Amino acid sequence: MTAEQHDMTGPTPLLGEGVLSPEALRAANINPVTGLATDYLNHFNEVMMLMEMLPDMPDCAEDVLDWAPADYTEHFTNSGFKDKELAVLAYRAAPRHVRADLVTVVLQIEAEVERAQDMLRGEADASACHAVAGLATECIKPLIAAASGAIHGQVESVDDFDDENVQAGVDALFD
Repeated sequence: MTAEQHDMTGPTPLLGEGVLSPEALRAANINPVTGLATDYLNHFNEVMMLMEMLPDMPDCAEDVLDWAPADYTEHFTNSGFKDKELAVLAYRAAPRHVRADLVTVVLQIEAEVERAQDMLRGEADASACHAVAGLATECIKPLIAAASGAIHGQVESVDDFDDENVQAGVDALFD
């Protein structure tokens, strides 16, 4: 049975078995241990690159302002990723703590992008463009690297993600 043939309303198969076998996940570029795919990071890499280009291309401010968060499932559902159904199924089967680790970092990325968008909402002058580019390089890029680590099962210590608002957001997603 393929991911397309799996009834998405029924019970989620176990990670590492059947349609979610390690071989099937590797072939789809999904980590067989965590059940997560790095393709999700493209959503954040895109806005980060736009932000970094702002000092040289201030017209990109509109694209940065148009960017909107998308959770893991939403990203894959709306993407052209070849194995998007498998990616969503594997995410649902991923251990709760693995998903929580990723969501914790993603909420931080989204908060920083929102901060950058707020900086650009008034007038996207040279000063704002440089500030946003710096934010992308110094803050968002390392957070994307941390998200990649979560996808690959390399989690930062809990102390590194101390923001109680972020934790409250994660808790709400899994309640």
